[in-house]
Amino acid sequence: MHRSAALGLVAGGGAVGTLLRFGLDEAVGTVGDLPVSTLLVNLLGSLALGLLVGHGASDRLRLLVGTGLIGGFTTYSAFAVQVQDLTSASDAALAGAYAIGTVVGGFALAVLGLRWGRR
Repeated sequence: MHRSAALGLVAGGGAVGTLLRFGLDEAVGTVGDLPVSTLLVNLLGSLALGLLVGHGASDRLRLLVGTGLIGGFTTYSAFAVQVQDLTSASDAALAGAYAIGTVVGGFALAVLGLRWGRR
């Protein structure tokens, strides 16, 4: 595949993924101090990427959907800042639960997606 075609797939998917994340953030946002929208996008993204990889998607589809759309949809950087913000706000228990829930939940959903995708 030509490099410019790959770049176009990633950029197009990323634009859509970013818009989807923005929409979900606007619709859900936070509940109390918990950044629910970031938790949802990262958990849904883990499941979706597991499904995509498990299904054996083509290189083009992996670039468009995996690297582009799911990469634009999920956000590790916001997650990291939010954990720090919760910790700084002296809410260490919530910060820990959020961090562990995101990492363990994301791993579990990625494994589930891989298994479903292989069926």
